[in-house]
Amino acid sequence: MRFGLNSFLVTSSFSNSDIPWIETFKSWGADFVELAVLEPAGLDVPRLERALSNAGMVNNPVCGMFPPQHDLRGNAAQQESCIEYTKQLIELAAALGSKTIAGPFYSSVGRCNMHDEGERQRQFDLVAGHLRTLTGIAEQAGVTIAIEPLNRFETDFMNTLAQARRMIEAVGSPALKIHADTFHMHIEESHSPAAVREAGTLVGHVHASANHRGVPGRDQVDWVGVFEALRDINYTGDMAIETFPVDNTTIARAASIWIQRYKTSEEVSRAGLEFLRTTWNSIQLS
Repeated sequence: MRFGLNSFLVTSSFSNSDIPWIETFKSWGADFVELAVLEPAGLDVPRLERALSNAGMVNNPVCGMFPPQHDLRGNAAQQESCIEYTKQLIELAAALGSKTIAGPFYSSVGRCNMHDEGERQRQFDLVAGHLRTLTGIAEQAGVTIAIEPLNRFETDFMNTLAQARRMIEAVGSPALKIHADTFHMHIEESHSPAAVREAGTLVGHVHASANHRGVPGRDQVDWVGVFEALRDINYTGDMAIETFPVDNTTIARAASIWIQRYKTSEEVSRAGLEFLRTTWNSIQLS
């Protein structure tokens, strides 16, 4: 397992001006940086690739961002925008030699409404159809799309790993996996370790997020249980720390970060990475 940092720690959307942060993330102990990118077309890919290579970071995941204009179950313009954006993320990942793009690709974040069963099935079928198209492109590029269930306050569409499994079964592509996030699991799963075990080899990416969005290990997530479950399913992928400072107004508001649970991004990075590695190593030896 590799342990890394999501760029949300320092910026609301990774851009060329953020490339110097890569060396900083490396100095804080990251094995990789998860690039949260809203405007992939604006990135200087050769420059970014050189910076990652110089830091010894390879196969860096790309994290999708889904404001209202990107919505696979929205109106025609929102669907098309989301499809085009996801294609760009696939192309970016392929250009960087990255194997995974991750996030809630099925919907804009914050869209929460009541729907009857007929409407829910219509939306499910619509998203599944789009994901079949996108996974076909991802398969050709050698990239995996990891879909992230979010908690009930951020989406009405996919809240649990079991719902993600249902979507993966409907789409039927080996390029579609589950992006498991400990923050959302802490809210939505009855038992996070059991959910991970039931998902098994479909788990393709993991976010390490404290239940209060602070430092992992200084919270009440069942970290030992989650790590034991990841060991039991032979997970060998990536785990990225994801949190947001309150001065990151775009993301902090979307994630309802009203209280700063750590002093600095360096603190949450260094302390969180040390905790995750120590816990994982202890589980491996148990």
